[in-house]
Amino acid sequence: MKPAWDNEPYPVSLPRCMSGVMAENGSFLPKDITDGARAAVPNGLRVERAAGDFRRGAPVLVTSERAGDNALFVAVETATDATLAALTSTFGAPVLLLTHARADTLKIRLYTPDVVAVPVAADARAAQLRAIADPTADMDNPMKGPFQASRDALPETASASVKLAKLSGLLPATLMFRASHKALDAFVHDSVSAVSAAIIAAYDSETANTLAIVTRAHVPLADAENTELIAFRPADGGPEHYAIRIGAPSDPVLVRLHSECFTGDLLGSLKCDCGDQLRGAIAAISAAGGGVLLYLAQEGRGIGLMNKLRAYRLQTEGFDTMEANTRLGFADDERMYDLAARMLKLLGIARVRLMTNNPLKVAALQTANIDVVERVPHSFPENAHNRDYLRTKAEKGGHLL
Repeated sequence: MKPAWDNEPYPVSLPRCMSGVMAENGSFLPKDITDGARAAVPNGLRVERAAGDFRRGAPVLVTSERAGDNALFVAVETATDATLAALTSTFGAPVLLLTHARADTLKIRLYTPDVVAVPVAADARAAQLRAIADPTADMDNPMKGPFQASRDALPETASASVKLAKLSGLLPATLMFRASHKALDAFVHDSVSAVSAAIIAAYDSETANTLAIVTRAHVPLADAENTELIAFRPADGGPEHYAIRIGAPSDPVLVRLHSECFTGDLLGSLKCDCGDQLRGAIAAISAAGGGVLLYLAQEGRGIGLMNKLRAYRLQTEGFDTMEANTRLGFADDERMYDLAARMLKLLGIARVRLMTNNPLKVAALQTANIDVVERVPHSFPENAHNRDYLRTKAEKGGHLL
């Protein structure tokens, strides 16, 4: 019989990527490690595998060196009733983990660092739990709560699981099933993905450090015919990033960091100024004689396209762009600027004139040992649709507009 998480609404045959044994200290030792093949499975790949299973609705075992901290987790967004029933029958009722930002919106007291834990009834349905985690459902489910958060200390795997949900492009909310390591040992023979909390915590910096140039090619653009496109990929096979090298850059190099924006860059959305900034930067760099634009796969300030669309829906209810992100459970900015620094270093660029209105980008590059010689203003006229968005960036985000 297939496990419950192989059933609808994700009718796929999941890769059975790990099985193993539980060590005496309670930490899970995947079979590939016990066989002495640890190097064959890089840390980043473990995170990518686990993130893929979260997106499929499958459980993931998050481990710790601390005895008793191991637990099974399911992403709230993709959990199914069948999966919850199967796990609850084995391990008992779970607890719901939410970020402080989402908990604050729901008026839940914050007794624990990083995330809060809310006990869940054994017969709770997946749709009910999604309604708690997803603020776009608040208007349809107005009578939620009151919620009582647990005051007990949480294992380090709890906050790690929520970060894993973010890395998966999902709502930052998970369900935690705790049990003795003996019970987990019996369960892991179903070969669920396993990844340690420490590996998840280190993922951002490690994935940036493994970025490498894959290929490069001449691609003439409308406003910059002498252009080379350079593709970068991390060792774990995660999102790819690109550099647009225009003309003949001179030191210090004129540089623009641009986070991808499907709605603005491709569709010409009027809700933001991203499309104007992208095309304007290419034209300005070309007119200046040369420079580099980094095109970073960090949609929606790092929350992903699906969550950005959720944020847009909240904006139609009257919340500004930053309020929408925090109501979803995210920080104001979830982007990883180490990626940009790594790309610049691979291109041999150590000193830049940075095209930006965002002081955070200047500080982030300087922290990563990129010398920002000058900040070059880069703004465009507002329209009726993005006026409030730009005002929020200036007043709340400190952008120099």
